[in-house]
Amino acid sequence: MPENSNTEYKSSFSDTVIETLVAFANTKGGQIFTGLNDNGLPVKNFVIREETVQQWLNEIKHKTQPSVIPDSETVEIDGNEFVVLSIKEFPVKTVSFRGSYFKRVQNSNHQLNLGEISDMHLKTFNTSWDSYATNDYKLDDISLEKVSSFIDKSNLLKESPLQDDPLTVLYKFELIKESKIVNACHLLFAQNDVFLATIELGRLSAPTLIKDGLTLRIDLFSQIEDVLTFIKKHINKEYIITGNPQREERWEYPLNAIREIIINMIVHRDYMHYGDSSVKVFDNYIEFFNPGPLPQSISIEQLLSGDYTSQARNKKVSSIFKEAGVIEKYGSGIKRIQNAFLSYGLEAPVFENFQHGFRVFVSTQTVEKTVEKTDEIILNLIQSDSRITTKAIQQITGLSRRGIEWQIQKLKEQKIINRIGPDKGGYWEIIKDE
Repeated sequence: MPENSNTEYKSSFSDTVIETLVAFANTKGGQIFTGLNDNGLPVKNFVIREETVQQWLNEIKHKTQPSVIPDSETVEIDGNEFVVLSIKEFPVKTVSFRGSYFKRVQNSNHQLNLGEISDMHLKTFNTSWDSYATNDYKLDDISLEKVSSFIDKSNLLKESPLQDDPLTVLYKFELIKESKIVNACHLLFAQNDVFLATIELGRLSAPTLIKDGLTLRIDLFSQIEDVLTFIKKHINKEYIITGNPQREERWEYPLNAIREIIINMIVHRDYMHYGDSSVKVFDNYIEFFNPGPLPQSISIEQLLSGDYTSQARNKKVSSIFKEAGVIEKYGSGIKRIQNAFLSYGLEAPVFENFQHGFRVFVSTQTVEKTVEKTDEIILNLIQSDSRITTKAIQQITGLSRRGIEWQIQKLKEQKIINRIGPDKGGYWEIIKDE
């Protein structure tokens, strides 16, 4: 059996064995076969004396914090002995080895950074950083007027409205714990600057040429509207004459989707990271960046397909936003963003993990332009080879088979091409140039 996420072979006992036990304890548990080589075969002259295993266990206990003691079993095969050290996932994270923290990733150990250590610890208690009480800010730093505004928003959605005063509401929503405000309370309702929530906004005509800029250090509710206002200031708007008394506005981007991207930035940001969020508006695209990548359990493919369970990095902020109607439904935002752009005639946004965070690109590139280019490619391919197959066109263009068939059907309906003979053995006829 090869080494994997819960199995490792070690030819002898050393600090690396303890490091791996810690990595297993911080992940899903595992076994170390001590006395076997990398191929899982017994090591010659590996000796286990009467006190050997007990000495190992004592060393493991004293070099880990909190102390862990694995189960041990001495096994003999064909006259060769080895020791199996087994450990389960530790219930309270994180376990350290000489002050360093590790987790298991496939068949190797990965050293945790401060953010990962904190996240792992918080997940142990099914909570998040924003739910913890802070000593950095006091109740005097909170605007009860902003809390009242939140109550008004929340009551618009409730059959039984909140009747309590702002201070009582903060206690009810656990935004105050043991007379201390939690981190989310300061982020959401701060009277003054919120440096942890800094967002840098810029209008650029080139990556290094800034035409306009703004730094936001305001509460999270206010950030939504202020970021949207800055973007609207720097994108185009046209008026469509519909025959109705009032003209119809059409912005360069679907504002409902832009707003959803902004909300996602705020809810999923890693506020413990020293970096700032940023929004950069260019001539033909907008770039959104946020500290805090996707959780390792969610891939970009899963994100786009919706095949994942939503995991809010900031659970308290997320729940308050939902209470106020800012978030409609957990885990459906990405799909709504994609559909909004496609229905607007624009290409779907690009989502990616980037450096220490997550990045989103939206552009003014239209679906129609892409279709036109694909039409031209297909027509050129047919002109070059009248017997080219749909499969060959698919391989060259990168489109799905259904997409190719749709494009070809469109060219047929426009009486640009015609199929002579069966699918196999037939050929394409160009009726007229596109």
